[in-house]
Amino acid sequence: MSGSAAPRIYGFPRFEASPERRPGYNGPPVMRGVEQVPWLYDAVCAVCEAFGLARWRRWLVAGARGRVLDLGCGTGRNLPLLPAGTVAVGLDPSWASLQRARRRAPGVPMVAGSAEALPFRDAAFDTVLSGLVFCCVPDARRGLVEARRVLGPRGRLRMLEHVRAREPWKARLQDRMQPAWTWVTGGCHPNRDTERVVEASGFIIESEGRRARGSMRRFVAAPRESSS
Repeated sequence: MSGSAAPRIYGFPRFEASPERRPGYNGPPVMRGVEQVPWLYDAVCAVCEAFGLARWRRWLVAGARGRVLDLGCGTGRNLPLLPAGTVAVGLDPSWASLQRARRRAPGVPMVAGSAEALPFRDAAFDTVLSGLVFCCVPDARRGLVEARRVLGPRGRLRMLEHVRAREPWKARLQDRMQPAWTWVTGGCHPNRDTERVVEASGFIIESEGRRARGSMRRFVAAPRESSS
């Protein structure tokens, strides 16, 4: 893309996911597995949503406000659910997933990039959405620090994640299965204690709306300074 002619989002280059132009992605290599095969990932998501995930996904997206970053948007399942009046950007490292996200939400800009190095200026967004994402981010803390950086001081991080089990025997099982699971899925870490990492990355998890069901979690987190 030529430097001066390239469209820009919040001060950074905008890389459109379209068959005619591959995004200029310079992040880490994308680990290929189930989550990087769009039709298969969508099929798995559809089954999970039929068994209750759809309701939690609607909650995740319904609270978005203002300028929204769908971080790790994948095939774009969150994007059609966004409330009216929001202005969204989808970001994902997988080119194939971004192509499907573009078909699902043709009016939303798509950016190829990694969570650990978000190509946006500070305080660019009012809401960051993360739906089943940080189990797969190679450096979760770095990605969450980046999410905090691009959020405005009154912004919110809304998360839907599966996390390390509270029961010791389940956690040990997750530890044993993690290497094979990560390889098959293309990066998912079932034993990651994402809630703890969120709190260690400059956020406070709010009690309102926080729910747990088995290893699934949903919550809203505020940048620590905003609570003072």
